Amino acid sequence: MVLTKEYRICMPITAEEYRVGQLYMIARHSLEQSGDGEGVEVVENKECEDPEHGKGQFTEKRIHLSSRLPYWVQAIIPKIFYVTEKAWNYYPFTITDYTCSFIPRFHIEIKTKYENNNGCTENCLNLTPEQLAERLVDHIDIAYDDLSPKHYKEEEDPRFFQSKKTLRGPLIEGWRANYTPIMCSYKLVNASFEVFGLQTKVEDFIQSCIREVLLLGHRQAFAWIDEWIEMSLEDVRKYEAKLQSQTNSILANQVGGGDSPGPNNVVKSGNSTPESPKTPKSPAKKGYFSWF
Repeated sequence: MVLTKEYRICMPITAEEYRVGQLYMIARHSLEQSGDGEGVEVVENKECEDPEHGKGQFTEKRIHLSSRLPYWVQAIIPKIFYVTEKAWNYYPFTITDYTCSFIPRFHIEIKTKYENNNGCTENCLNLTPEQLAERLVDHIDIAYDDLSPKHYKEEEDPRFFQSKKTLRGPLIEGWRANYTPIMCSYKLVNASFEVFGLQTKVEDFIQSCIREVLLLGHRQAFAWIDEWIEMSLEDVRKYEAKLQSQTNSILANQVGGGDSPGPNNVVKSGNSTPESPKTPKSPAKKGYFSWF
């Protein structure tokens, strides 16, 4: 059975502010994580439209990460491989799919919705009774949940950080009960790796990785608030495009060859955009960085 979790991540900002903050954080985080042939390569980034969700933004990325996986995973994959991420952002609702051509039975689907509350909506993503019965809810506290020591930075710790521009923070224990402003990111994650003997171990590993990235990314988004809080959506889109070009340049110089786009080629030719997955879908039919 596919492992399904719903992560709820609260932030001391509004859902409208988060729209800019998440774009800034993902772009910067992708650049900082790129090097030594690893990182996030942007293949396509353009507007899209869906009959149900309206206008949005479609992105396709290749996440090069083989050397960052545990040894038991590296043993079953090629030395050079990537995961393909396709994301449809119809803010405040998004859909993200992850696949790997080398492992056809590997599939992750993430559906996200953002609301101005503290995670109290019990069925934010309109799940069916069957999906609700299978779902495990995990509340992530950006200030007080344990973060891997290798990712910890005191200046990014919400327990000590205070924004100079908004005066938000530090976050005291129990902050989610009465903090204003506050918003919540509701993320339903279906992780599928249907390989006999490895399914449970790999699916558990995938979910633990996703939780760590969500915790780290949202801590950083708050700690970097003074850098993005005054940006408009147009400002952050320009910033995003600039950093995507830098990220692609780094990967093109270090990976090289193949069918990867050149340093400045971040958009495929043609106008076709893959259709966004329809909702709801059964987790049984759905098999990492725009997880935010």
